[in-house]
Formats: sequence, C-alpha cells, structure tokens
Amino acid sequence: MPTPRPTAAALAALLCLAAAGCSGSDSGSGGKKTDAAEKTSPAAQGEYPVTLKNCGLNQKFDRAPSRVVVMNGASVAEVSTLLALGQGDRIVSNQQSYGMSEVPGRAEEIKKLPTGGVKPNDAYDIPREAMIGLRPDLVLSNMSYGFDAKNGFATREQLQEAGARTYISPEGCGQDILNTTIDDSYTLLRDMGRIFGVEDRAEKLIATERRNIADVAEKVGDAKKPKVMVIFSNMTMGSNDFSSIAAHGIYNDILAKAGGGNAFASASKTSFADLSKEKVAATDVDALVVVSYNDPDPTAYAKKLLKEFPQWSAAKKNKFVVLSDSMYLGPSNDVAVEKIARMLHPEAF
Repeated sequence: MPTPRPTAAALAALLCLAAAGCSGSDSGSGGKKTDAAEKTSPAAQGEYPVTLKNCGLNQKFDRAPSRVVVMNGASVAEVSTLLALGQGDRIVSNQQSYGMSEVPGRAEEIKKLPTGGVKPNDAYDIPREAMIGLRPDLVLSNMSYGFDAKNGFATREQLQEAGARTYISPEGCGQDILNTTIDDSYTLLRDMGRIFGVEDRAEKLIATERRNIADVAEKVGDAKKPKVMVIFSNMTMGSNDFSSIAAHGIYNDILAKAGGGNAFASASKTSFADLSKEKVAATDVDALVVVSYNDPDPTAYAKKLLKEFPQWSAAKKNKFVVLSDSMYLGPSNDVAVEKIARMLHPEAF
C-alpha cells in the first residue's frame, strides 16, 4: 500500500467520521429517523426567530448568521451545503477542503473562501483562542469532536457565552456513521435552509436530488448488483495493509441506489474494514470506487490497485471510478449515484 502523507495519516481518525456529521428528519431508504436537530419553532420561509434542537442543545436564531466558521473535521459537507444554498459570503473562516469535487467549480469556490488566518492545532482544527478571536455567530462542525475541550477546542457552552450558535451535522452527536444515509444529507440541507432563511432553495435542491436518483433507479431497474469495493486512496486508518475500505454508512446507501452492493459490508462491524492483503485478494470485486481525500492522483492509485489484484473481475474489465465529495454527506450524492451507476450498468444509459 502507498504510504500516506503525514497530514492524511493524522486525519485518518477524523476521516472515519467524515461522512457523518446529527439533525432530524424522516429517513427514507434506511427506515431510520435522526432527531438531533429537531424543529421546535414554526418558522416559515425567512421568518425569525428559528429554534433548532441540535445534539441536545437548543439553538435560537433571531436572524441569519453573518459570521460563520466552518471547522475542518475532514469534511466538506458543511461548506458545500452553504455554497449550494448561496451562503458563501457569510463565511469568515473555512477549514474544509478535499482538493477536488464532482461539482464543476466547487473546489475552486471553496479554495477562494477566507480562512481567517487560523493556524490549526495538533488536532488539525481551530484552537479555542483562535475560534473566540474570529467572533463567530455560528460555528459548524461535522461531529461533537469539534467542540471537545480535551482537544483544545472551544466547547459549545463557551461559544454560546461568546454569542455564537453551534451546529453538529447529522449523526455527529454520537459519532456513529454506520447507519448514515443520503437522507442525512437532506437533513443538513433543510437545517441550513431554516437557519439562513432559504428553506425554499433547500427544498428545491432536495427535490432535484431525489428526482435524479429516482431516474437512475428506473434505468438500472432489477439488474444484477455487482460487488463494489469503496476505498480511500493513499489513506491509512488501521494496522493492516488495507485499512481504508468503507464497510458501512452513506457509501452503502449510494451503492444500493446505483444498483450495486458493498463487497466488504460483512467484513467489519465498524464503518471501515481493516484487512490484510490476503483477505482482500480472496474477495471477488466486480468494480472499484476510489474516494479521494486531497490525493493529487487518485486515478493512478486505482490503476495500481487493479494491477495488484488481476484476479478481480474489476481488473479484468477495468471497472473503476474516482470520486470525492459526492460520496460523503453533502448536497451532491446524486452525482455519485449516477457516476457509479453508469460504471456498473453502462447498458442502461
């Protein structure tokens, strides 16, 4: 396996949580409900005050936030959602970036956002003093880790005292991404729509995504579901040769809607499988999805992996696709569904 860059290795623990973030809405395909951001005030489009109960704390907004800080957390779900809703000009410090995106222009748009001159601490995020100095009125984190004092971060209580509201993304309160689905991405969109008074725009984005995914499902129909490996390129998350194989979470929901299945879903009870080369070699893989996290050449990684396991059906048919932000929690999961479906079932398109 390629040796990861130091920063990537240090962020591996965070990346295990990156697909999740803890809000509330009915969930569709997974049949579950998330209740971390419960609607507690009947705010209509653009009406204030708005109150959300987020991960056990009530967050009241008298107006749309104007000094937003987006913490790193090895995520782009939060910053991408704000950009999709047209709220980028409200960000005073963004720490999120994957270096690439399936959405044209998004990576460049993220790169242009202000960072606030923040120097990350040893936990690769905004330290307490720097956070308070940014004078935020809203701080977004994809998990509760971002508000843990033990890691040198400002707590939600400290930020409230400083006049800032806080928000943790879907599933992030419990830091459990095993059951995350695309519906959690919709929850994030809805919550941000309410907070920023752009509910109509959020609902239109959700409706478009649902329609796009339904169109793919109709094309794919009842076709046989190939076994797919989802792996993060040049990333180490455990002790074995292959420790960055996604086993559970939003990845599986995306695969299912694209007409595929996870070849390693039974290999681990946790979100990522940590496997030996022998175990990987013994598993039949029909297709490969390589997920890039700030990797300069994920395509080269994919080709090297297929060459390493020539016995795979994926290697024999050269079936792979490289993705990044569309595979995570965020506003573009429909893009991943279509790209994977086109790889798995080209005859349907």
